[in-house]
Amino acid sequence: MQIAIIADLHANLEATSAVLDEIDRRKPDKIVCLGDLTGYNANPNEVVDIVRERQIPTLMGNHDAAVCGLEDPWFFRAAAKRVIEWQYEQVREDNRRWLSSLPEQITFRGHCLGVHGSPSSRDDYIIDWLDAMRQLEYLNGREVTVCFFGHSHRPSFFSEKGNTASNSTNVRQLHPANRYFINPGAVGQPRDRDPRAAFGIFDAEKMTFEFCRVDYDIDACQRKIVQAGLPVELAKRLSKGK
Repeated sequence: MQIAIIADLHANLEATSAVLDEIDRRKPDKIVCLGDLTGYNANPNEVVDIVRERQIPTLMGNHDAAVCGLEDPWFFRAAAKRVIEWQYEQVREDNRRWLSSLPEQITFRGHCLGVHGSPSSRDDYIIDWLDAMRQLEYLNGREVTVCFFGHSHRPSFFSEKGNTASNSTNVRQLHPANRYFINPGAVGQPRDRDPRAAFGIFDAEKMTFEFCRVDYDIDACQRKIVQAGLPVELAKRLSKGK
């Protein structure tokens, strides 16, 4: 069974469409979304509509919680807060209700856990191996060997038995006697200096994870940000992938 893992779509319609087109071409058995359909870009309703129509199991990200009014956005940086305030007015009521109903975690295939930020909180960042190892206590007592997470916008692969994030191959082999934290990277706002939209494919039989990238129309997304009167810096960063 192959499962596509997507995260941090962030209202980027062009990137979301490109990623889902590539996923459809590859024909996995399932798609799981790790949250943050909203924030940063100019098409929140369109992105939410696509995910809802496709009935993709989805988590609540920190931007989603703020956009639907469950959290105060005071702790966001100025540009991100500006977009959340704008999207709060733009998001349709049915989409707001749907976002507010999303879970914080999801389990699948018995041993896989999906979270947005970390097992302890959707607001926590896992940036390096030590961050990942601090989260192991939240997996103890659970039959979880693979934790998929988003939030950092950086493709990451951390193994309990050693930091393998520097492995240069796109396909990583997982071993049943080990535990892993894996971030597929961001669809809507990559931050690893590669502007292409990111996602991943988990093969539950072969126990492999493939990091995938796809080009999309960055210019179109940037124009929409500017036309909506949102911070120009958010448009500029898309072409830099940071």
